[in-house]
Amino acid sequence: MASEKDHKSRRIDVPITGMNCAGCAANIEKALRNLGGVENATVNFATARATVLFSPQILKPEDIEKAIVSAGYGVLKAEREEDAEDAERTAREREFKTLQRQFWTGLAFSVVVFVGSLPHFFPWVPSLLGNHFLLWALATPVQFWIGRRFYKGAWAAGKHGRADMNTLVAVGTSAAYFYSAAAALFPSFFKAGGIKPEVYFDTSAVIITLILFGRMLEARAKGRTSEAIKKLIRLQPKTALVIRAGAEIDIPVKDVVVGDIVVVRPGERIPVDGVVTKGRSAVDESMITGESLPVEKKDGDEVIGATMNKTGSFEFRATKVGKNTALAQIIRLVQEAQGSKAPIQRLADVIAGYFVPVVISIAVLTFIAWIIFGPKPVLTFALLNFVAVMIIACPCALGLATPTAVMVGTGKGAENGILIKGGESLETAGKITTIVFDKTGTLTKGEPEVTDIQAVPPFSEADVLRLAASAEKTSEHPLGEAILKKAQGKDLALPAAENFRALEGLGIEADVEGQIVVIGNDKLMAERGVDIGALAEKSQILSEEGKTPVFMAVNGRPAGLIAVADTLKEDSVEAVNKIRRLGLEVIMLTGDNRRTAEAIALQAGIDSVVPELLPADKVREIKKLQEAGKKVAMVGDGINDAPALAQADIGIAIGSGTDVAIEAADITLIKNDLFGVSKAIELSRRTMRTIKQNLFWAFIYNVIGIPVAAGVLYPFFRVLLNPMIASAAMAASSVSVVSNSLRLRRVRLN
Repeated sequence: MASEKDHKSRRIDVPITGMNCAGCAANIEKALRNLGGVENATVNFATARATVLFSPQILKPEDIEKAIVSAGYGVLKAEREEDAEDAERTAREREFKTLQRQFWTGLAFSVVVFVGSLPHFFPWVPSLLGNHFLLWALATPVQFWIGRRFYKGAWAAGKHGRADMNTLVAVGTSAAYFYSAAAALFPSFFKAGGIKPEVYFDTSAVIITLILFGRMLEARAKGRTSEAIKKLIRLQPKTALVIRAGAEIDIPVKDVVVGDIVVVRPGERIPVDGVVTKGRSAVDESMITGESLPVEKKDGDEVIGATMNKTGSFEFRATKVGKNTALAQIIRLVQEAQGSKAPIQRLADVIAGYFVPVVISIAVLTFIAWIIFGPKPVLTFALLNFVAVMIIACPCALGLATPTAVMVGTGKGAENGILIKGGESLETAGKITTIVFDKTGTLTKGEPEVTDIQAVPPFSEADVLRLAASAEKTSEHPLGEAILKKAQGKDLALPAAENFRALEGLGIEADVEGQIVVIGNDKLMAERGVDIGALAEKSQILSEEGKTPVFMAVNGRPAGLIAVADTLKEDSVEAVNKIRRLGLEVIMLTGDNRRTAEAIALQAGIDSVVPELLPADKVREIKKLQEAGKKVAMVGDGINDAPALAQADIGIAIGSGTDVAIEAADITLIKNDLFGVSKAIELSRRTMRTIKQNLFWAFIYNVIGIPVAAGVLYPFFRVLLNPMIASAAMAASSVSVVSNSLRLRRVRLN
C-alpha cells in the first residue's frame, strides 16, 4: 500500500481482492464515497486498486480498509510499504495458478458430462455415462467447488442489497443445475405435465468452466498490461556496496541512508541517487534520459539510481534514497496514472452500475414471456433462454475497456520517457489544438554560448578569444562564462589577468600580458574613445539574429567582436515541424526582448510569438487562447513556468523528472528533447482510438447479444442461443477488449 500527503488531504492506494467485474468496482466506490471524510474515491477494475483522497483528521486508513471489507471484498496487505508491489505480484500469480488449476479440473469433469449428455452426437460413449444420476454426481463438484467463487461473490453482494457478475453466473447456472436435479429425481412429475425430463448438467458445468477460462485469460492479459511497472522495478538493484567505519560492506539497498558513501564498480547499476565524490566513469542513463551514448561522470556530477555504470569505478554520496529516488518517483507516477480514470470511462461506470439489475429484470421477463407465449416444452425453452440472458450479459468488457488501454498507454509512454499523470491527462492531450512553448531552456539550450567571433587585424579570431577569455576568468557574468567555456573547448592557453575591474552596466577591464583589455557594449567603447565603425555593421546584423554582441579593445584600439546567444537545441526545428504536421498551432511565449524572441521564433519555424512577458503575463495569454475556444498545452521547464503549466489544459514539463516538474505538469518528458511533445500527442490519440474501439465492441456485444439470448430471432428463424455458446462469447468479449488494448504495446512513436 502506498500513500502520499498533500497539504491537509491524504492520498492512499489500496490493493483489493475479490473483484470480478466493473460492477464490483462501482460498489466499492459507492461504499468509499459514503464515508465521511472521503473527498474522492476511484476504483480501477483493471489494476484492482482503490485510490482514495481523504481528510486524515476525520478518517484513518484502517477505516477505509474496513469499508472495503464490509462491502464484501478483501484488502491485500504487506508488512512493509516497499514490499507492497511484491505482495500484489505474488497475489496475482497465486490467483492465476488457482484459476488455472480449477479450470483444468472443471474441464475434465465438464467434458465427461458434455459427451455423456449428448449420446446422439457421441454414440461411442458407454450408455452408463448418460445416466442422469451419474451426470448429476459429476456436475456437482463443478457447480459447488469449482463455482464456489460465484456463490461467495453473489452472497457478499446480496448482503449489501446489490447484484453483480457473480449474481448472474450463480443464478443462471443454479437454475440449470437445480432444474436438472429435479428432472433426475422426479421424472414422473415432468412427464405428467407433458414435459420430457431433460437434464442440463452439461450447460451449468460447461458455463462455469468457460467463465473460469475467460477469467484465467483475463488475469494473464491484465498482468501483461502492467509490464512497464515490472520493467522499472526490475531496474532497481537489490544491494549496495557502502563504506561504513572505513570498511566496504554489502547491504540491502533499502538500508542505504542519505549521506552514505556508495561504491560502484564497472557493470553494476547505481543503487540510489547521489553526487560523485571520487573517481571517474561513463554511465548509461538511457533508461532515464533516452540518450544512447554513456555520460561522463566526475567529482561533483549527479548520478541517478538504477542507471548502469559502464567503465570505471567511483564513489558517490547518497542524496536521495527509497521513495525519493528518481526511479521511485517515476514508478509512483506511472502507478498513479495506471490507477486513474479517464473522463470517457464515466459513461461505462454509470452503465455498469445499472447493468446487472437491468439484466436480471430482462432475464425474468424473458422467462415469463416464454412461459406464456413459448412453444412446448415451454419450461425448457423458458429456462434455457433465462440462463442464456443471465450468462451472456457480462459487464466485464465494459469495465476493462478504458483502464486496460490507459494502463498500456501510460506504460508505453514511460518506456519512451513520457510520464503521464493520469487517465484524464492522457485523454486531454489528444484534444489539444494549440502548443505554447517557453523559449529559454525549452526551445533553446538555456545557457549562452559563443556563436560568432569577428577579429580586427592584426588580431586573429584565436587571439580575440584567448585575450577575452583570460580577462573574463574571474568574471561571474553569464556572457563571460560562455566566452571562457568556448576558449577551454579549444584548449587555448589562458594567461593570468591582473587588475580586473567589473564596470557595472558596461563590461569589464583587465591587464593581460601587459596589455589593457576592455570588453563590453558600445557605450563602454564610446566612453573609452574606441572607434568601432568597422564592427558596427556586423554588430547590427548579429543583433537582428537575436544574438548579444560584445566588443573588445586592446590598448585603446578595436580588436574584435564576440557574439553570444542562447541557441536553439539541435532538435527544436524538426520537433516544431512534427508538431505542425499534426495540425497543431504553435506559439512561443517568452520574457526575452522582442528582437531576440522573433529571431529565435523565425529559426524554429514558429510564426506567432509574444515577447517580454512575466510569469503572470504568460498565464494571461494562455487564458486568452482558452477563452477563444482552444485547447492549450504549455511546454516549459516545470519550475519558472509552473503557473502557466498549471493554467494550460495540459502542462508538459521538459526536464529530468525533478520533483517540481512532476508536480507542476500533467506530462513530464524525462528525455530532455522536444520530440516527446509530438510523441505524447500521438500516444494520446492512439490510446483514445483504442478506448473508443473497446467501448464500441463492448456496447455492441451486449446490445446484440442480450436480445438474441432472449430469443428474439426464434419467431423468424427458429434460432436460439445455447447458454454454453453465450458463456464462451462472454469470455471472448473480455479477452478481446484486453487484447485490443495490448496492441498499443507494439505502437512505434516517431
